[in-house]
Amino acid sequence: MTDQIAAKKPPAYDARLLTQALEEAHLPSLMMAMVHLTGDTSLMTPELRPVYVAFGDGQGGLSEENRARVRASARSAIERYFDSGMRLAAAPSPKTVRRMMDFIAGVDIPEQYAPFLTDELALDGESSKQPRWTSPKLAAAAKGLRVLIIGAGMSGLLAAIRLKQAGIPFEIVEKNADVGGTWLENSYPGCRVDSSNHLYSYSFEPNHHFPNHFSKQDVLLKYFQDAADKYGLRRSIRFNTSVIDARFDEAASRWTVRLKRPDGKEENVTANAVISAVGQLNRPRFPDIPGRESFAGASFHSAEWRHDIDLAGKRVAVIGTGASAYQFVPEIAGQAKDLLVFQRTPPWLLPTPNYHHDVGAGKQWLLEHIPFYAKWYRFWLFWMSSDGLYPAVKADPSWSGPPTAISQRNQEMRNVIVAGLKHQVVDKPDLIDKIVPTYPLGGKRALRDNGLWTATLKRDNVDLITTPIERITPRGIVTKDQVEHAVDVIIYGTGFHASRFLWPMKIYGRKGIELHEQWQGDARAYLGMTVPNFPNFFCLYGPNTNIVVNGSIIFFSECSVRYIIGCLELLAEKDARTIECKRGIHDAFNRRVDDMNKQMAWGMPGVTSWYKNQLGRVSQNWPFPLVDYWKATLAPDPADFELN
Repeated sequence: MTDQIAAKKPPAYDARLLTQALEEAHLPSLMMAMVHLTGDTSLMTPELRPVYVAFGDGQGGLSEENRARVRASARSAIERYFDSGMRLAAAPSPKTVRRMMDFIAGVDIPEQYAPFLTDELALDGESSKQPRWTSPKLAAAAKGLRVLIIGAGMSGLLAAIRLKQAGIPFEIVEKNADVGGTWLENSYPGCRVDSSNHLYSYSFEPNHHFPNHFSKQDVLLKYFQDAADKYGLRRSIRFNTSVIDARFDEAASRWTVRLKRPDGKEENVTANAVISAVGQLNRPRFPDIPGRESFAGASFHSAEWRHDIDLAGKRVAVIGTGASAYQFVPEIAGQAKDLLVFQRTPPWLLPTPNYHHDVGAGKQWLLEHIPFYAKWYRFWLFWMSSDGLYPAVKADPSWSGPPTAISQRNQEMRNVIVAGLKHQVVDKPDLIDKIVPTYPLGGKRALRDNGLWTATLKRDNVDLITTPIERITPRGIVTKDQVEHAVDVIIYGTGFHASRFLWPMKIYGRKGIELHEQWQGDARAYLGMTVPNFPNFFCLYGPNTNIVVNGSIIFFSECSVRYIIGCLELLAEKDARTIECKRGIHDAFNRRVDDMNKQMAWGMPGVTSWYKNQLGRVSQNWPFPLVDYWKATLAPDPADFELN
């Protein structure tokens, strides 16, 4: 039973707090919660059914009159609920729940999504992602397994939690001194998540007290630290320990993993299975600019922020305008004497007015104390962000419009965003050509926009430079027009070696083949997790499991961990020692992925981004709807594997 179902009576329940909560509520979610409190579905009428518009306020277009009607009804229902001793109405029937899903979504959800979304909603607290190793055979098999997890970030901790629930012994190797992964390593000013934090959290571990709609780095780090503590994972983690290599012993059907311990010494450990949870965005990439090492001032990558360097009164150069720079540039603009931002290509900016907003006390109260409100709020966020924008970034083969778009819907979305940007810089119109991308929406990672970026670029001490960089000198940066921009500090916001999956580790599979040699610069895996010639080896956040406009990466990790646990279950059920993806299955899957990625905005010819590897193939992104990944990872098909 989840805490959304077993709500606690608030210690400070009063009319004032309830009024604040109703004002801050997401009203469609509140209406759904009222069904659970009262059993009354009378609010689910055509005139109250939400009608959402792109980048709207999320309240579904309800008039002020109807908003007042919903709040009055909710107030009465909540008061009766607490006065009755917090007794809920009978659980809504599956048919009613299906109606509720359509209602809050504002559309008739296609039937193919119904099981998927019902599983995500998990009204009864049960989910397909929860391991159920309850049979005597599985329980006995679990005790005989040993799994090594590489990495204690979001995915590694998740894998550990699920393995523990299944009763499978495990150990985690973590190169850092604490858990948290990217949220431990990235501490640059302004660092925060760009998915709503009520989605960027484990589905089974909600946090009703996130202070912001999009959490800051320190808040997310604490969330994962708390998860490690709650599930007792720290005792199973080797901190400050890195993996040098891993070798599969065919005779023993086991992995031997060579570690570098904190004292610098090496040690070998063995495991039946290895799960790599090292992520994609944790090895900083510096640009290949001539003279970079000659710069006489301070320089560093945003992922390795130098907090000891005071930027006050200095001329600071920032190279790059991707996700990290977009967050830290506004933070340091008020410190630097002059801030020079060097941009190669501008990012798309998705209107998100609440990007920096606090979650009000009233909304936190609803999330904590009103049963099922949090469930439906998360469901709404999930539906609206899952495949809502997906059709807009898929190419229409018959599109005959400008090359800056790939379909009519893509063009319409572009028009809305550009109109908003023009409004933001109406007082400085020379900026508009610099900040509007010439590539289609979805071609690169889009960023959340609340107007702060353009406000920063309009500051008197900030200069957005779009002339390409030619070289770096001891004094500063020389652009192609031969202008030397003298600066005191250079900050690189230039991303990561995303396509170097599992680098710098060496992974040796059957017959001693090394994984990177097999990949030859083009990482591929079946469902992003399993690779032929590498039995009992699994990747989390592996090739082609990144997302661009739909969902949260935690959703992908939860699906992947469910599948990996399912693979270990297959081993136990079949009394096998190894499970290995068949080459034909692997290759056919990757052909489908490649074909679909070519139809997406990020796969278009001429569009360059970190989504593509050195060969020009999209090695990062999942090109299908989320429901397809959910279905594909419900359980492994024995026919896809060699079991020995």
